[in-house]
Amino acid sequence: MKKIPLLIICLLIISTAFPQVSIDHMEPPNWWTGMKDNSLQLMVHGKDIGKTKAFLEYKGVKVKKSTGTGTDYLFVDLEIGNSTKPGTITINFKENEKDSALITYKYELKARDKESSKREGFNTSDMMYLIMPDRFANGDPNNDDMPGMLEKADRTNPNGRHGGDIKGIADNLGYLQKLGVTAIWCTPLLENNMPRASYHGYATTDLYKVDPRFGTNDSYRDMVTLAHSRGIKVVMDIVFNHFGTNSYWMKDLPQKDWINEWPEFTRSNFRGTVISDPYRSQYDEKKMSNGWFDTSMADFNQKNPYVARYLIQNSIWWIEFAGLDGLRQDTYPYSDKDFMAEWLKELRNEYPNLNVVGEAWINYPTQVSYWMDNKTNKDKYRSNLSHVFDFPLMGAVQKAFTENEGWDTGLARLYEILAQDFLYSDPTKLITFADNHDIERMYPVLKTVDNMKMALAFLATTRGLPMIYYGTEALSDRGSLHGDAGKRKDMPGGWQGDSTNMFTRDNLSADQKDILDFTSTLFTWRKSNKTVQEGKLTHYIPEDGIYVYFRTLDKASVMVIVNNNEKYVKTVATARYDENLKGFKSGKDVISGSQVKDLSKIEVPAKSVMIIELSTK
Repeated sequence: MKKIPLLIICLLIISTAFPQVSIDHMEPPNWWTGMKDNSLQLMVHGKDIGKTKAFLEYKGVKVKKSTGTGTDYLFVDLEIGNSTKPGTITINFKENEKDSALITYKYELKARDKESSKREGFNTSDMMYLIMPDRFANGDPNNDDMPGMLEKADRTNPNGRHGGDIKGIADNLGYLQKLGVTAIWCTPLLENNMPRASYHGYATTDLYKVDPRFGTNDSYRDMVTLAHSRGIKVVMDIVFNHFGTNSYWMKDLPQKDWINEWPEFTRSNFRGTVISDPYRSQYDEKKMSNGWFDTSMADFNQKNPYVARYLIQNSIWWIEFAGLDGLRQDTYPYSDKDFMAEWLKELRNEYPNLNVVGEAWINYPTQVSYWMDNKTNKDKYRSNLSHVFDFPLMGAVQKAFTENEGWDTGLARLYEILAQDFLYSDPTKLITFADNHDIERMYPVLKTVDNMKMALAFLATTRGLPMIYYGTEALSDRGSLHGDAGKRKDMPGGWQGDSTNMFTRDNLSADQKDILDFTSTLFTWRKSNKTVQEGKLTHYIPEDGIYVYFRTLDKASVMVIVNNNEKYVKTVATARYDENLKGFKSGKDVISGSQVKDLSKIEVPAKSVMIIELSTK
C-alpha cells in the first residue's frame, strides 16, 4: 500500500471537519461605541460555524467567550471598552487560536449619536395615529412584489397584501401633521415572509430586516427623520412573544429550547388575566405563557438567556439605528413577565426617557393596572412598563354614546371607568382609544357622525394620551367585508385611481369632510393646549344625559360638556360646577370658535359636545 504523507492526512482531517465554513447571518449586523452596557452577544449562523471559536485583535474589544450551540450556530460574547474607537473589527473564526482562520468577518462598530440617550419619548402632549402600512398608501408600486417573498400583492383579496409601504407614509406626513398627529405607530414593518396574510406583520421572519415590500432599513430610518422634521414622533411595533414559522430558525433551531414546544400543537388560552390571578393553576399559567399564538407563530422561550439577550439587543439596535421615540410591545402578558421586566430595566439604562406601551388586552382596570409599573402589586411584581393601553375605557366608549342613559349605562360608563383610576400608579400614562386594527371600527359601532364627534372629543380631553386608527377620519366602515378585512380596509386615496382621496379631499362626502375638519380642528388645538394635555381632571356624575368635566392647570381651565340626549337642546345650569367655574366669566368654544358670554347657563345641542376654554374676562 502506498504511504500517504502525514501532512496530507492532517489537511484531509481539517477539510473533513470544516468542509465549507460559512456565515449566513451575523446578528446584530453592527453595534455602537459609547453604549452604557459594554457587553455584546453576537449570534453567528452558518455551515459548521458552531465548531469554531472567534478571535480578534482590536483595541478596547475583547472576546469573553465563544459558545457553539449545535453545528451551525456560534454565540460570541464581546466586551467593548468605554474608550473604544469606532471602526471595523476583523473577526477570525478558527478551530484553535494558533490555527489559520477558516473564515473572517468584518464587523462594524459605529459611533453612537450623543443625543440618542437623551431622546424624549411620547407623552400626554401627543396624539398617536395608528397605521397599518399595507393598507395606508402605496407610494412605490415597484416594491409590491419582491424576489424571494412568498406572497404576492393582490388588492382584490381582502386578506392579501395590497401594496402600502413606507414611502406611502412618508409621502403623506404633511396630511398627518395637518390632522394634528404628533406620533405615529405603525404595525410591524419587519420581514414577514409567510405564504398568506403576511400584510399584518406579526409573524416576523427576520428581526433585523424591514420587509422589502415595505421598503428597506434605510428607507424606514429616512421616514423617521422626515417625520421628526415635521414634529412627529415614531413608535415602533415589536413582537417578543412569537415569530413566524418561516424564519430560518425553524429549519435549524439555535438551541433546542429556543422556542416553547409541546408534544403536539398547543395554542395559548389567551387569558391574560391568569398571570395576575392569585388562584391560578400552573397548567393555566403555562398554557397562557408558553402556548403558541397560532400555528404560524412559534413561541419564544424567553427563559433561555440567549433568547433574552437576542431580543434585548434587537430592540436597542432598532432604537439606535432608526432614532425611534418609543416602542409598542405586542401581546404583553403572553411573554415571560420576569424577562419583560428585565428587558425594560436594561432599555431604560440606555434610554432613560424612552417610553414603551404594552398591549395588555384585558377588560378590567384591576388587571390592566397590574402591568403598569407600580409598587402595589400584592405579589411584589414590578413590570417597569411606563404605559399601557386603556382597553377598559375603550369598551366604555364603544357603548356610552349609543345606549340609553341609565344608572350604569350611557355616559355613566365613562364616569365609572375613570372613577377606578386609583388603581393605576399613573393614569396619565394610559393610551386612550376607541378602536384599533383588531377591534371593530368606530363608525360602524357608534353609528352616527355626532356620536363619532363626541367620542373623539372625549378622547382628546380626558386624561392620558389619545390614539386614533387610520381611516377614522374617513368614516371607514367594514362594508360587505367580514373579520379582519373589514377592520383593515384601505385608506381612500392611498392608491392611484382611487375615486375618493382623503389626502387631497377629492370626492369626499359631506359627512367625511365634516368629520375630517372636526378631527383636524380638535387635535390641532390639543397640540398646543397644555391645560388639556397636563391639567388635573375633575368630573361630575352624569345627570340627565349630561356629563361635565374640567381640566385645570395653574390658572387655566377647560370645561367639557357632553350632551348625549337624542333630541333635546339642553340648557345646562352650572351652579353645580361652581368649584371649578369660580373666577371665570366667559369662554370660547374650541370647535365652533363662538364666544360663551354667560357661564351660568350654557345651551348644548343634542348629541354634541362643547369644549370651552374659560376666561376671567
